[in-house]
Amino acid sequence: MRRAAISCVAVLLLCHALLASSLRPRQFVYVFANEHLSESSSASSAAGEGSEGTEGSDEWDEFGDSESLPDVDYDQGSWLPFLESPSLLDDPSSDAREVQYASGVRHLISAASSGDSSDMESAAAEIEASASRGYPHAQSALGFLYGTGLMRAHSRSKSLLYHHFAAEGGNLQSKMVLAYNYLRQEVHEKALELYSELAEAAITSFLILEESPVIEHIRIHSGTEENQEDLRKSRGEADENFQITEYQALKGDSAAMYQIGLLYYYGLRGVKRDLTRALDWFSKAVEKQNPKAMELLGEMYARGAGVERNYTKAFRWLSLASKHKYYSAYNGLGYLYVKGYGVEKKNYTKAREYFEKAAENKVPGGFYNLGVLYLKGIGVKRNITKACKLLLIAAETGQPKAIYRVARLSHKGIGFKKDLHMATLLYKAVAERGPWGSLLRWALESYLKGDVGKSLLLYSRMAELGYEVAQSNAAWILDKFREQSICMGESGFCSDAERHTRAHSLWWQASEQGNEHAALLVGDAYYYGRITDINPEGTNRDFERAAEAYMHARSQSNAQAMFNLGYMHEHGQGLPLDLHLAKRYYDQALERDAAAAMPVKLALMSLWIRMNYADSFMVKVIDSLPELYPKLELWVEEVLMDEGNATILTLFACLLAVLYLRERQRRQAVPVAPHQPDIFLN
Repeated sequence: MRRAAISCVAVLLLCHALLASSLRPRQFVYVFANEHLSESSSASSAAGEGSEGTEGSDEWDEFGDSESLPDVDYDQGSWLPFLESPSLLDDPSSDAREVQYASGVRHLISAASSGDSSDMESAAAEIEASASRGYPHAQSALGFLYGTGLMRAHSRSKSLLYHHFAAEGGNLQSKMVLAYNYLRQEVHEKALELYSELAEAAITSFLILEESPVIEHIRIHSGTEENQEDLRKSRGEADENFQITEYQALKGDSAAMYQIGLLYYYGLRGVKRDLTRALDWFSKAVEKQNPKAMELLGEMYARGAGVERNYTKAFRWLSLASKHKYYSAYNGLGYLYVKGYGVEKKNYTKAREYFEKAAENKVPGGFYNLGVLYLKGIGVKRNITKACKLLLIAAETGQPKAIYRVARLSHKGIGFKKDLHMATLLYKAVAERGPWGSLLRWALESYLKGDVGKSLLLYSRMAELGYEVAQSNAAWILDKFREQSICMGESGFCSDAERHTRAHSLWWQASEQGNEHAALLVGDAYYYGRITDINPEGTNRDFERAAEAYMHARSQSNAQAMFNLGYMHEHGQGLPLDLHLAKRYYDQALERDAAAAMPVKLALMSLWIRMNYADSFMVKVIDSLPELYPKLELWVEEVLMDEGNATILTLFACLLAVLYLRERQRRQAVPVAPHQPDIFLN
């Protein structure tokens, strides 16, 4: 019985390692509840003056109706032109500093692809020369080099200094960097100021009727493995599903025509955005009476996207879609009536009716626009509380304009309790939808094409801007491709220490933003003393920081983190020795993830032995397992998994199996009775 107990407990550490650790990191979500609503906001506030300021204006949209411009016009200094046309010649009439900057960025991207450290150094020198002459976009790029430790000694102070100069010169990417750093330092006033400005710039670039051009945040990993499914779906026109859908569209399937048009319209799943092709497919789909295509065709005419702006045609297509009971079209019609576009005159009553129909059928834009009507008192009696509730519903669906409105209201304390921290986080969520986020698409495309060096460079740039998915992806690339020469350091290729430190920093930043898998990796790094490869034996473990990281993951209801915290309480590692609290964490792990059943049962058995036989031999055996397991793992890897030894052991196992089966067959054979002479009956 004692042997059985000890044998079961011996498996504990193995099961600990095998416990699933929520392989798909969940997005960190901030939730508004009723208690966030301000008690001072009257349900029938009709005044509109005073503290409400611009929110009480009777103007429909403070962003106007300017023609949609290419994304780069909203993001001066963007790297996109160098990615889209790497061989584009510079304009001879351009500013000499701009020419030098453009050349530097092109060479930087090219060197990342080729892995040529000398070209990378030349690129960094060109960028530095342009920055020294006061060119703000070059100063932003130089700030990135110092912040990453790329061909320059890593210096956070120099990085922020150059980003400050660039931001003063109007570079929005540097403003994103500064806002993110202020947020990390909890300097909420400055973070709020910058993120609100960036969010407004992002909103300006959005579509009129629908959401913004979609920037898909694709994770190239699913925790410990490459995210094969999502990567397959992101291969654009090379994806098998795209080709099947296109074939169906060519055969006359209207739903397939709409789907292909949608991919081109928003630039989804790795498909390059092409408004001309989108218009073509939508036009074919409407010939077959597809209401979804009618609605988006109406939107394209309303915004002048791929066609000359024509509100009359927009109204016509939206009306046709609404007759087919496609409720999203009601939202578009309401917008045209409230603006007086494509109709005889403004009609707020009809606008409200259309928005209400859209909202009744769960269209996010309907909730948003109806909320704005009540917020501003347009065609209805002003009602701040009702407006806030409607805007919240729209915001919960991810509608960026609604998130922005809620952020502004929370910022000013209108309808919501004034909360600068929450407002900052909401502004950040909108700002990350801005055109500068397009580099994520290019980083993913580079990874899919096998250009991991370029992908790492672009993800690192976006990580600096505060994009959690970029931080996670860049860290994963550094860990996954450690044997390949893709990581550039201060002088040439990264040392193991540089690479590991950079990956650790990225994982830590991702964990701060709610990535539970990143928090687990950071916790493991501190727990096992793997902060640098200089310390392979784990002599500098930091249990307290490990516990802090596991707490981050636990806050996201991660079962592995709960189990780890229970283990640390059981052994008094970085946390107070508390067997009762350890049991609570083990129980929580089991409640969270049924796959934890076996490890938790073994852990509880270990806990029972520790509580009842505190100084026994069995407790000493349990405590020795963490030191024994790495040695056993190393022996398996170096001896058993050696190619020659593995072959010999496999043949030996096969021989034993054959001998066993032969012996089993011999024992189970039925003995044959001796021959008896025939007996004849008389």
